[in-house]
Amino acid sequence: METRTALVTGAAQGLGQEFAVALAARGYRVAGLDLAPQPETAAKILDYVELVGDVTDETQIGEGLERLIDRFGTLHVVVNNAGIYPAKPFEETTAEDWRRIMRVNLEAPFLVTRAALPYLKAAGWGRIVNIASAAVFSAPPTMVPYIASKAGLIGFTRALAGALAPYGITANAIAPGMVRTPTTERTSGADGGFEDVRAGQAVRRTPEPPDLVSTLLYVVDEGSDFLTGQTLNVSGGSTYL
Repeated sequence: METRTALVTGAAQGLGQEFAVALAARGYRVAGLDLAPQPETAAKILDYVELVGDVTDETQIGEGLERLIDRFGTLHVVVNNAGIYPAKPFEETTAEDWRRIMRVNLEAPFLVTRAALPYLKAAGWGRIVNIASAAVFSAPPTMVPYIASKAGLIGFTRALAGALAPYGITANAIAPGMVRTPTTERTSGADGGFEDVRAGQAVRRTPEPPDLVSTLLYVVDEGSDFLTGQTLNVSGGSTYL
């Protein structure tokens, strides 16, 4: 069996970095696409392609994929992890806020997946993994655009599964709870967000990025061909559900 190749968006830190390192440890050749440089991620992976680019820009996505194929020759797994989640009262949300969140959280997975599809089809086997959010199910009122974007991503995943099944490509979503990452600590940790979310979980601790790794590896596993169109809710048994 040929060595599999994976692309992870938002790989500079947090969940994306954890996913990239975990896939490399499983034997994948890995490339990361992020708006920011990825020196920490690259330092943890022996054979890594660092692609600095905007996941909402078709040209930059295409150029990044060309570099990946030049280096590795093939592509099998796409993890659409890049995302933003600003919290703001709905009345204060501007049209530009809405468009920016939709571009990054929903349009970018579409653009990356569409650009990667010819390479996945050529490989004859593939996995699309979209990182949604368990917040879709609890729907906090200060994150209306974010919830809408992630709900759209779940719908995109379900429809994509049927569209890509004839090519041996699955599409699934992972919906984490509030994971402790540099971004969530900066945007939500200071005002008690972790404590509020943790109080509604059966597992009374804040998840760390490694808590999502086993789910990712299950979804991309060779034996998971019959798993597609699903959203795996990894939220510590949230009592909101």
